[in-house]
Amino acid sequence: MTSEPALSRLFRPRSIAVIGGGAWCAQVLQQAQRMGFDGALYLVHPRGITLEGVVAVPRLADLPAPPDAAFVGVNRHVTVEVVAELAAMGAGGAVCFASGFSEAQAEDGGARDLQARLVQAAGEMPILGPNCYGFINAADGALLWPDQHGCRRVERGVAILTQSSNIAINLTMQQRGLPITYTVACGNMAQTSQARIAHSLLADDRVSAIGLHIEGFGDTAEWHRLAHAAHAKGVPLIALKVGASEQAQAATVSHTASLAGGDAGAQALLDRLGIGRVRDVPSFLETLKLLHVAGPLDTPTLSTISCSGGEASLAADTALGKGLSLPPLTDGQHRALGAALGPMVALNNPLDYHTYIWRDTQAMTAAWAPMAAPHIGLTMAIVDYPHTDASDWVCATEAALAVRAQAHRPVAVVATLPELMPEDVAAQLIAGGVVPMHGLTEAITAAGIAAHLAAPSAQPPLAPGPDRIAALLTEAEAKAALASYGVDVPRSAATSDGALPDLTGARMRGPFAVKGLGLAHKTEAGAVHLNVKHDDVPAVVASLPSDSALIEEMVVDGVAELLVGVTRDPAHGFVLTLGAGGVLTELMADTACLLVPAPEHAVRTALSGLRLAPLLAGYRGKPGADMDALISAIMAVQNYVIAHAAGLVEAEINPLIATPTRAVAVDALIRKAPS
Repeated sequence: MTSEPALSRLFRPRSIAVIGGGAWCAQVLQQAQRMGFDGALYLVHPRGITLEGVVAVPRLADLPAPPDAAFVGVNRHVTVEVVAELAAMGAGGAVCFASGFSEAQAEDGGARDLQARLVQAAGEMPILGPNCYGFINAADGALLWPDQHGCRRVERGVAILTQSSNIAINLTMQQRGLPITYTVACGNMAQTSQARIAHSLLADDRVSAIGLHIEGFGDTAEWHRLAHAAHAKGVPLIALKVGASEQAQAATVSHTASLAGGDAGAQALLDRLGIGRVRDVPSFLETLKLLHVAGPLDTPTLSTISCSGGEASLAADTALGKGLSLPPLTDGQHRALGAALGPMVALNNPLDYHTYIWRDTQAMTAAWAPMAAPHIGLTMAIVDYPHTDASDWVCATEAALAVRAQAHRPVAVVATLPELMPEDVAAQLIAGGVVPMHGLTEAITAAGIAAHLAAPSAQPPLAPGPDRIAALLTEAEAKAALASYGVDVPRSAATSDGALPDLTGARMRGPFAVKGLGLAHKTEAGAVHLNVKHDDVPAVVASLPSDSALIEEMVVDGVAELLVGVTRDPAHGFVLTLGAGGVLTELMADTACLLVPAPEHAVRTALSGLRLAPLLAGYRGKPGADMDALISAIMAVQNYVIAHAAGLVEAEINPLIATPTRAVAVDALIRKAPS
């Protein structure tokens, strides 16, 4: 397996060899020359051709030394042969451009085997791809890239990794002032995963933040190691996560499986890793820019400055639901703003200042500076620079730079319309430590993410393991299994060969719940009867649409009903779903998802964020739930899952009835492979 240190030679090469003779190979040489690569450039082609002024040698063996990086621009079958030769001669790594490997499996049955042969040929030598454009190192001017790009030489900036070469090209073309140190198109990731590539780039101190366009995670343990290494070095990770797990969404036997689909598992994994998530490309770029310039925000508070009441209101509305607040002005801020603006301005946060101080940089600085107070995570000056003549807006740029220099707090200049932030102004602001932000919505989204980045969990998530064929346990079997791990279940008795149990002898007291066994969705099948009196049990049992029945004591003092379920998500691990249970599960869709094992404090936090949390706390003078008992039941379910992870597909309690003294599992479902 390729190690992260081994990748540094590939990504920071002193010599580049291009193997092949097509237009793509010519582009690699041309782009390296344009970027100012000052290392050795070689071309390998059997006919000794010349491309971009580089004369080819006929064979790899004719090179003066093994190259640090090689662009393999030949057909897929020859690619395997070339990679084997590069590995044997001690090359630093290769970009495999050719397609027709595992991504073409549906059209070519041998494509996957060919990719396996490629990995075997590479051995310990790192390879990117196949079906891959390669990478751009804009700090050293080193790139293996067979097309146009928009990167410029930088001293420091973010790294962006994506499986999509086209998206990679588009991202390099951004005109938002974001300095990009590395752009990496990961391709098929046959040998070297996205997490391992990102881990290797952490070794470069010129990388300020890492953006990851993720289609799938693969080995979650690798991502856990990456997250810890990035956190230790202070390099934030941001994900643009796309796609969902069809396998998880297709598993609809339980309520949990329908609620905890692939995207819920992905979000739970990102939360556990402390990786911020965005949903669109503009927010991806703006979040990376904010983190590059200002780093993570130390508090989720904003202040905004504008010379328009409309913009002030728009900013306040946009911040709703982003986990951000705009705190009222302190007494000190009131005094400072009053001295700067006089009695004619209504002083608030958001601040709508009068335009009579416009063009007076000193006065604008005095009016803006109090907003960048120590308790404010990010101060946003809303300024749209006209594309006709922006010379009259220089004062705003200078004021923002002065506020940043005086306050030593994060400051951004935000154009509500992305196109109204000029590139030269963006560069000037970044040079002075101010964040130029393109779009109000994107800016506030970025602030919300930057203010809530957390440390990764100390414990890696439970691996999902290989696929398995599972069978459904009866409710009685499921409850017995969970009870053996400490879950409280009602006192019960089951029919045996059609004979009713002796409820009096079993010291069971009504009212009773009578349920038909062997059905996944008992309520929908009319196989659940509640509040059954002792004398009515025989008739109710006889009416059930099943051959056997479970008779239980009713829980009559419930405060709330919860869903506690775990599903095996093959892409992310075991997803623990907590939410409103019983008949309200789908209706309320009030859920939170965590990955197993979830620590107790994370479980408590998740429960407190549910809409039914007030019921658990005691609503309008009514008794609250025994939270310790509730937490104990959830942790017991997790313990069962951990112990049976090798065969488990899902385990669910719905509902878990929370009372003032207990947490009782009145229905349970388990699907697992036979032992």
